[in-house]
Amino acid sequence: MTAIKHALQRDIFTPNDERLLSIVNVCKAGKKKRNCFLCATVTTERPVQVNVVKVKKSDKGDFYKRQTAWALRDLAVVDAKDAVKENPEFDLHFDKVYKWVASSTVEKNTFISCIWKLNQRYLRKKIDFTNVSSQLLEESVPSGENQSVAGGDEEAVDEYQELNAREEQDIEIMMEGCEYAISNAEAFAEKLSRELQVLDGANIQSIMASEKQVNILMKLLDEALKEVDQIELKLSSYEEMLQSVKEQMDQISESNHLIHLSNTNNVKLLSEIEFLVNHMDLAKGHIKALQEGDLTSSRGIEACTNAADALLQCMNVALRPGHDMLHAVKQQQQRFSDLREQFARRLASHLNSVFVQQGHDQSSTLAQHSVELTLPNHHPFHRDLLRYAKLMEWLKNTDYGKYEGLTKNYMDYLSRLYEREIKDFFEVAKIKMTGTTREGKKFATLPRKESAVKQETESLHGSSGKLTGSTSSLNKLSVQSSGNRRSQSSSLLDMGNMSASDLDVADRTKFDKIFEQVLSELEPLCLAEQDFISKFFKLQQHQSISGTTTNEAEEMDGGTLSRSYASGVPQTISSEKDMIRQMMTKIFRCIEPELNNLIALGDKIDSFNSLYMLVKMSHHVWTAQNVDPASFLSTTLGNVLVTVKRNFDKCISNQMKQMDEVKISKKSKVGILPFVAEFEEFAALAESIFKNAERRGDLDKAYIKLIRAVFVSVEKVANESQKTPRDVVMMENFHHIFATLSRLKISCLEAEKKEAKQKYTDHLQCYVIHSLGQPLEKLNHFFEGVEARVAQGIREEEVSYQLAFNKQELRKVIKEYPGKEVKKGLDNLYKKVDKHLCEEENLLQVVWHSMQDEFIRQYKHFEGLIARCYPGSGITMEFTIQDILDYCSSIAQSH
Repeated sequence: MTAIKHALQRDIFTPNDERLLSIVNVCKAGKKKRNCFLCATVTTERPVQVNVVKVKKSDKGDFYKRQTAWALRDLAVVDAKDAVKENPEFDLHFDKVYKWVASSTVEKNTFISCIWKLNQRYLRKKIDFTNVSSQLLEESVPSGENQSVAGGDEEAVDEYQELNAREEQDIEIMMEGCEYAISNAEAFAEKLSRELQVLDGANIQSIMASEKQVNILMKLLDEALKEVDQIELKLSSYEEMLQSVKEQMDQISESNHLIHLSNTNNVKLLSEIEFLVNHMDLAKGHIKALQEGDLTSSRGIEACTNAADALLQCMNVALRPGHDMLHAVKQQQQRFSDLREQFARRLASHLNSVFVQQGHDQSSTLAQHSVELTLPNHHPFHRDLLRYAKLMEWLKNTDYGKYEGLTKNYMDYLSRLYEREIKDFFEVAKIKMTGTTREGKKFATLPRKESAVKQETESLHGSSGKLTGSTSSLNKLSVQSSGNRRSQSSSLLDMGNMSASDLDVADRTKFDKIFEQVLSELEPLCLAEQDFISKFFKLQQHQSISGTTTNEAEEMDGGTLSRSYASGVPQTISSEKDMIRQMMTKIFRCIEPELNNLIALGDKIDSFNSLYMLVKMSHHVWTAQNVDPASFLSTTLGNVLVTVKRNFDKCISNQMKQMDEVKISKKSKVGILPFVAEFEEFAALAESIFKNAERRGDLDKAYIKLIRAVFVSVEKVANESQKTPRDVVMMENFHHIFATLSRLKISCLEAEKKEAKQKYTDHLQCYVIHSLGQPLEKLNHFFEGVEARVAQGIREEEVSYQLAFNKQELRKVIKEYPGKEVKKGLDNLYKKVDKHLCEEENLLQVVWHSMQDEFIRQYKHFEGLIARCYPGSGITMEFTIQDILDYCSSIAQSH
């Protein structure tokens, strides 16, 4: 191992200015044995760098090469695996853990000992040695720790030290001065020894020659020490005098400090007293106003408001630490609490009295509005209460329980007052609406079946529990409407006579105005109350209020609306709008059911009223949502709009149902079907109502449903018709539909208008062809045979050579149709057409003209076949096109 160590030093470390201190032969644990050497080295130049170098023998085996080097300062842990038993394995923890197996335990211990010494000398014990025998570490320290670090390590490290360049140069100069320095080393060493002895003797003589000067120097030092002793005595006396002065100055300083501390404390005490007096002293005038102030006059209310604000400021003052422990402060706080409680109780009692008095005062004015469709004005009441708005804000901030109690009392009193006013208001509205029954015009226009009319009339008669309107007027309505009933067998046939065109326009206009006035009265009432609640109860901040305790369920057309507030369960209102909406719902809880009852009454009076209500209600909902989409008014009107829309859809469904159930008479001609006329009247009425309306989309959807139902029903009736030909029914009704759509110009029905026109044209053509038939029947059969021969491949000019189709046969057939017979046939045809068509649509001349054109077309077709198949024969018909025109004209004029 020594030879390897010297070889590594010579070949690898000396060229890099490094010295090899320890070496161990190792291989990696758990792998195939490929031996290498771990070397502990230090650099020869300062600062010293300590490294652990991995050296590996080359593959050829003739030299060693440096493979990896780690700085010793990067070594964190040396793990010897076992401190008791001999184990050649050990781990070095650098950037990762390197596991090694030494060739022998002795080499491993020697290497770890060297690492420990280097750690002690250069790294100040930074490396952690685990599972290393303490005996191993003690052996490397033979005579104490200091000696171990300074001596033993130095010996171990410095056992070999090369000369530096200057030392080499001096030795070379000295050897050049002696000729035999190299040839006779012993003589050269003896010479150097003699010169050293000479130098030592000179040094000793020099020391002996300087003894006198040393004695003189010692004497001077003794004198200097005496002088120093005298100076020390003087300094001691001075120090004693200064000590007395210091004690006096300390006493003066302490006295000044106490005086300054006393002044500071007095200033702070005065500041605290001034703070408490300025912020917690309530003027006597304010106290008197809180205890005895007049809450009825404007001046008294203003004084109470100022006093309440001052009291709130005193109570909310931010006390400094320790103030709340002062007896006077506690007494003043208790006094303020008593004043607040007393005034809050007095204010709540007064406002409750005002609420009750307002209910009595408003009740006395209800009689004035009983005959007029107007709601009482609450503006004076709001104006009087708004004087207390600041006091309500004070109460809200100081005693929320009483504020909440006032809020509930206000809602209770006002809800009862508004309920009386609104019910009386709707009573008047219902009486005015049903007033048209006195002239017996109510149900004459309902486009519904007799059974439906009867059912709704009986529902009106017996619904006093649902509708809060006048029961006497409803009884009259039931009696008079029963006189207008007709048998079910004739009701559908006469439905056209019951259509909206026969209704006095003034009645519907009157209903429209009444419904608009109802909404126009309710809207400002709700907005004014909502604005007052926001201002009076100061709902600008987010607060919470316990929910009211009511359970309501109202039954209406199309379903049941239920509102419930959990009894005794507080509902947290997260914002001002939620609290306002909850209060408005409580106060105006009767508006929505009353509106629904009014809408149900209007729908029973005339189902077409749903059109007016849909437009008016949509407009008011749109207006309310533009102001505040989440407001009570917007929500309530939106809910009612759902009912109106349901009634509108019901009206459309009823019309479609009536179309599906329509029956026609087997003894009379059909003409224009009643539901076609009704659609015309419905569309005309709807266009006038929905002009510039917000809900145009609902009407367009209804149009499409109705027109498709009309188309289907027309075809159904046409197929079932026995008296009138199918094509006539289709032609007349689709012509009427096309004329209606063209006149009203409904944009969403453009496709249906084109379809109606096409159906009218197609069925007109079919009816003309079918009715005209073959006026020259034998001639038509003859030429059909001619065309069949041509189709079989016979040339047209050779047809005349066929025995059955020669010229003699043609002349015989033509002689059977003189002009007189043709005119007689056309006259009979005109009478037949006149019998089929109805007078309302006035299509006789149109149909007759189409038949004339079709007859002329057939005539020209026969003439063309004669010219092609019998050229040069000179055969012609016994009447001309001009004769046909004259016949048709004279027949039309004669009838």
